[in-house]
Amino acid sequence: MSRPKLMLWATRAGLLYIALGITFGALILFHKGIPYAPTLWLLLPAHMDLMLIGGMTQFAFGIAFGILPRFRTEPRRGNVKLAWAALILLNLGVWLVALSPYLGFNAGTALLAGRALEAAGALAFLLHAWPRVRPVVITVPKAKKVA
Repeated sequence: MSRPKLMLWATRAGLLYIALGITFGALILFHKGIPYAPTLWLLLPAHMDLMLIGGMTQFAFGIAFGILPRFRTEPRRGNVKLAWAALILLNLGVWLVALSPYLGFNAGTALLAGRALEAAGALAFLLHAWPRVRPVVITVPKAKKVA
C-alpha cells in the first residue's frame, strides 16, 4: 500500500526542519560556551520556530493526514487541496518568521505576516481534518443463552 504524497512530504519536511533547528540550537549553545559571534543570537527565533512549528507541527500534520479515518467514497481523504494549502501556508509562514530578524526595517511586519500564514495553515488543516474525525463505534456481540 502506497503512502499519500502529502504525508511523505510533510513528514520529511518536518524532519528536515528539526535537523536545521537542532543545528541552529547547537550553534547558539556553542556560542554560549565560547563567545565567537554575537549575531548568532539572531538565530534564536528561527531555532524555536523551525523546531516547534516547522518540525513538530508539520510532522503532526503529515502523520494525522495519513492515519485519520478515510471516507468510504472518493475522495477518500477529503479535500486534499485544502491539506496541500495548509502545508504551503505553514512553510511560507515558517520561513517568513525565521527570516524576519534579517529583514531590518520590515522585521515586525514580516513576523506578523509569518505568524498569520502559520495560523492560516493550521486553520486550513483543521478544516480539512475535521470531517474525518469521528467517534469509534464498538459493537459487542450478545452472549448466547445456555440451555
